[in-house]
Amino acid sequence: MKMHRSVRWLVFAVMMLSLSAASFSQITVGISVRVAPPALPVYTQPICPGPGYLWTPGYWAWNDDAGYYWVPGTWVVAPVGYLWTPGYWGWSDGVYGWHRGYWGPHIGFYGGVNYGFGYGGVGFGGGEWRGGAFFYNTAVVHVDSVHITNVYVNKTVIVNNESHVAFNGGAGGVAARPTHEEEMAEHEHHREPLADQTRHEHMASQNKQNFASTNHGRPAIAATARPGEFKGKGVVAAKSAGAPYKAPAMSPKQARASTPAAKPASTSASANNKSKPANHPSTASNKNNTASNKANTSHTNTNKTSNHKAQNSAHPNETHANETHAAKTAAPPSHPSHTASQPHQSAPKSTPVVKPVAQHQSTPTPTPHPQSAPKAAPKPGKGR
Repeated sequence: MKMHRSVRWLVFAVMMLSLSAASFSQITVGISVRVAPPALPVYTQPICPGPGYLWTPGYWAWNDDAGYYWVPGTWVVAPVGYLWTPGYWGWSDGVYGWHRGYWGPHIGFYGGVNYGFGYGGVGFGGGEWRGGAFFYNTAVVHVDSVHITNVYVNKTVIVNNESHVAFNGGAGGVAARPTHEEEMAEHEHHREPLADQTRHEHMASQNKQNFASTNHGRPAIAATARPGEFKGKGVVAAKSAGAPYKAPAMSPKQARASTPAAKPASTSASANNKSKPANHPSTASNKNNTASNKANTSHTNTNKTSNHKAQNSAHPNETHANETHAAKTAAPPSHPSHTASQPHQSAPKSTPVVKPVAQHQSTPTPTPHPQSAPKAAPKPGKGR
């Protein structure tokens, strides 16, 4: 029984490790496109619906059929002790890649993007965990202090920039790099977005009014009080677009073409090209010449007959113990490098079988060589 329990625990541990690794890869790797997202719209924050809710700022997400669409900012019941690091678009290698947000004990790097309401580009100034309760900084977030008593006022909030740029790096992007604290936070244990957040994003993709091609950077639903509630008192419309809207110069399908997802094929192709010199004929010729030299040396030490001299006059690469190849050695090769490339593909398999001694022992078996006939002629002369 103890053995079975230990095996079960081992299997369970392996499954948990694999799931955590998979979730981490989903968090850090996202979609990439060739057009930049619009600027972040200007809007006010709806009032916090109750204790334990944390603000998750709005962002531009991507749809392969219609392009960028706005996911409204919303209040989410947070896992106790965890903070939300927003996702961000980052420019690299000619494309804009989406780095998905995540929950963690500390705030990580979110591109230096100023999402507002405590997310000024570095860290989070909207509140903090004290034990199992979250305390709100009313100088930054909109909280009803009558119903929520865990509040404090701290007007010291870091803001990297006052612009509404929605991406990091590249032309016009935010020039920010991770701090040491943010790098450490990225290596901590993370939790992927909650089910309410995923559902919230999916519902936003179903509303055509959220697409930038329709609202031109000024969505009618900029923020909501709760995830998925796109109607009612808690819905806030954008005051204005963060910057004048510029329609992309290409369609969504064109924007998704030739992204880094297609690069591994060319990379592997170049890797194959780099490996080709290993099969170069000159390399095969050198290996065959070395083998033939060893074989010729063995012939010289064991038998110094005229038959050996005839063999030695042939091409050195023709000393393989392959009968089909030996039959072709009657005529000298027209091009040495071509001859060396012929047996190269089979050389790795035939090399362990080749034994010059065995080849030498088989030479006395055939009929006498034509050159030995003149030596037998003087015998009748002695009888005369």
